[in-house]
Amino acid sequence: MVAYNFQSQFVDAIESGTKSHTVRRISKRRHAREGDRLQLYTGMRTKACRKILDPDPVCLKVQNIVLEVGDESIVAAEIDGTPVNDLAPFASSDGFESLETFHRFWRMFHGVGTFHGKLIAWGAECHE
Repeated sequence: MVAYNFQSQFVDAIESGTKSHTVRRISKRRHAREGDRLQLYTGMRTKACRKILDPDPVCLKVQNIVLEVGDESIVAAEIDGTPVNDLAPFASSDGFESLETFHRFWRMFHGVGTFHGKLIAWGAECHE
């Protein structure tokens, strides 16, 4: 099992099933693999820690993702080397209300530039 922590703004979307994946930075820590059970939490390492879903969802797919974050928008995105032509459905399945909120989040937390990471999917909305 692999545990992931989510900001409180994503909890409702995870619980309702509209957020079906997470994008995480590549790090030394092992990410989930297909078939792993995922423990999804909010507030980890605090007294308010709680598990978001029970039973734990299964990781359906892990893909490489590259996002080009510009000053005004997400300039480009690729999943496993394939360009994402319409970012709106992707942003929605990542728990965002709009492309603007998706961009603001990425710019605030990751800055302008190229982001390399992993797309970890557990819901029906897996990206091909």
